[in-house]
Amino acid sequence: MTDPLLSIEKLVVGLPAGADRSHAVDGISLDVNANEIVCLVGESGSGKSMTAHAVLGLLPKQVTALGGEIRFGGRNLLGIPPHEMRALRGNQIAMIFQEPLTALNPLARVGKQVGESIRIHGRMSDAQVDARVLELFGQVGLPDPASLVSAYPFQLSGGQRQRVMIAMALANDPKLLIADEPTTALDVTTQRQILDLIRNLQKTREMGVLFITHDIGVVADIAGRVVVLRHGKVVEQGLASAVLDNPENHYTRDLLDAVPGRGSVLAGSAKDAPLLEIRNLQKVFVTRQSFFARPRRVVAADGIDLTLNRGDTLAVVGESGSGKSSLARMVLRLIEPDAGDITFDGASVRAMKGEALRQFRRKAQIVFQDPYASLDPRLKIGESIIRGPMAFGASSADAVATATRWLEKVGLGANALDRFPHEFSGGQRQRICIARALSLDPVCLIADEAVSALDVSVQAQVLKLLSDLKAEMGLSMLFITHDLRVAREIADRIVVMQNGRIVEQAQACDLFEAPRAEYTRRLLDAVPGRDFFRRRALAGATV
Repeated sequence: MTDPLLSIEKLVVGLPAGADRSHAVDGISLDVNANEIVCLVGESGSGKSMTAHAVLGLLPKQVTALGGEIRFGGRNLLGIPPHEMRALRGNQIAMIFQEPLTALNPLARVGKQVGESIRIHGRMSDAQVDARVLELFGQVGLPDPASLVSAYPFQLSGGQRQRVMIAMALANDPKLLIADEPTTALDVTTQRQILDLIRNLQKTREMGVLFITHDIGVVADIAGRVVVLRHGKVVEQGLASAVLDNPENHYTRDLLDAVPGRGSVLAGSAKDAPLLEIRNLQKVFVTRQSFFARPRRVVAADGIDLTLNRGDTLAVVGESGSGKSSLARMVLRLIEPDAGDITFDGASVRAMKGEALRQFRRKAQIVFQDPYASLDPRLKIGESIIRGPMAFGASSADAVATATRWLEKVGLGANALDRFPHEFSGGQRQRICIARALSLDPVCLIADEAVSALDVSVQAQVLKLLSDLKAEMGLSMLFITHDLRVAREIADRIVVMQNGRIVEQAQACDLFEAPRAEYTRRLLDAVPGRDFFRRRALAGATV
């Protein structure tokens, strides 16, 4: 039997004093063989990313490996000098990071960034490097590689940026690829394309892949073996088929049971009285990539008609670029529509000005997709939340009490008040954003991909929280998501958008059981792990 490509034995990674626990990784052991995909799965804070960073020598300064071994190519990587680690990193071991927009340099063209990784580790001429970049862009399925090499990261979609990161990781033909949540915030069709791409490249190149994810559906689709982490410890590992079909540990069963898609959890029922009405909404963006380029028209809204009733939860589903987020921003007048009517509680939103618009935005709050960009990094969490209530007349003491109450409701507690955003995980930051939005007691909550970055167990907690709020407050929600499983879990009705148009809308259960539009069927077919969870449901399991 050949030695594993990567062997981690009893790895211990310590955390600085004052952290929630003493170890980020506590005695983890796992192997990754050549030509296989091993999925490392667990909630936020379970030690998945810390394990990956330890392999590459990228641990933060205050976080140190205290014991164990990480063996690659016969050497313990914890003991090699920095210059040898730099020679391995990006060459024999490559990594795809979770958020490509922060991993890519916003001031450099993407072709140049991929070429730089080749130049550092090779001796190719400039012409050979340029040819290699074009070849890689073609391999990862980027359209028109000759044009995209000159693009900046902000000019690409999320899926295209992730493909650039994959091209960069593969540039030097690594033996081991570490993929850290590479599909977390992508829509289902793009996610399916990226998963298929990684699986096909792994087979073609016979690489070992350590795939980090919190999504059990992804595990069911691509993993040969799976390692389940909790609080820095391995609680279960083995063949993916065996672990998923017959989980032995209760935590693994909890992860499986937390996957959304079993039907609405929201309490209460919608009323017939409309709260939000949208009629014939129109919006076209005109952009250009450079001064000399021909203007490009992007249709964000093309005659949208929909109604959100009081107490209703309306999910808007579609791929990136379908117009979902633009719709949310037009409702709140964060961007102005070109034509159409928006009526909220009987009043025209487009006609509102000054104090009337301000009061409307108090009643209709939004939670944005990216919690990193939504919170001011210079402000403590308490300050970020209390500013809203105080702007509408609350005293400082009342605002602090409100902030504390909502932080406790979203599962963080009062000790979060005096901490900064960088001290929280992505999932925790999103819960903070939800608490901030609800601190103004809105009657309508617009959630723009509010749970897309959360692991499944936190998703379940947030959906349960929204269920309770709907019962307590009669809250109405416009819930924008690319995850059809979440839409089924949370929505009374679902609207499916494509290229700025509504292609289908129906009751949630009817849409899943009998979708009418071909586009809806394609979205359903792209859901990760759909076949596995369907089999599990037929077998009488809880999902």
